[in-house]
Amino acid sequence: MDAATITSWMREIDVAVRAERDHLVQLDAAIGDGDHGTNMVRGFEAVVQALGADDGSPPGKLLVLAGRTLVSTVGGASGPLWGSALRSGGRVLGEQMTFEGNQLVEVLSAALASVKDLGTAAVGDKTMVDALEPAVDTLRSRLHDGVALDQALDAAAAAAEAGMRSTVPLQARKGRASYLGERSVGHQDPGATSTALILRALQKAATKGA
Repeated sequence: MDAATITSWMREIDVAVRAERDHLVQLDAAIGDGDHGTNMVRGFEAVVQALGADDGSPPGKLLVLAGRTLVSTVGGASGPLWGSALRSGGRVLGEQMTFEGNQLVEVLSAALASVKDLGTAAVGDKTMVDALEPAVDTLRSRLHDGVALDQALDAAAAAAEAGMRSTVPLQARKGRASYLGERSVGHQDPGATSTALILRALQKAATKGA
């Protein structure tokens, strides 16, 4: 994997959040501000433009650029959280021009740690962590077992989607949704939903470049 993989990943996210914008808005309207879909579309549209104007940066630098762009263009919680996540992941790669599956695990692990630190959230709090942490754990374990990267990423994306669905019966303990108390139960978390889209986009981008 290389810089083209990162650019492809961001483009796949852009396509996915555009397609699911209304769904994300509906999910967020139920337990949040109702702007999550709009924010994600605006943010990743800006990321694709920023990466398109870049002149040959290595993959780690592209992730840092993507994160910085999200912070500057996205309101709400998703901009700072994903911005911090991508910057933290990008710093793992430094200046190297290519990376392998095990380093991708390190990138996503750093992103997860950043999200958990900034959002003070854990699995079960009804946040994006409910989708991101099982995806990272699954990717790590599958690669450790010798599974091919494309299959490991497919399993990781499926784990994110399962984690997304697991948020429905939970009561929110973080973010604006937590203000609703028991009324947050029965709703799928929008942040976990967009996170599952992002992991599936990664699987598509990495498979495309394989």
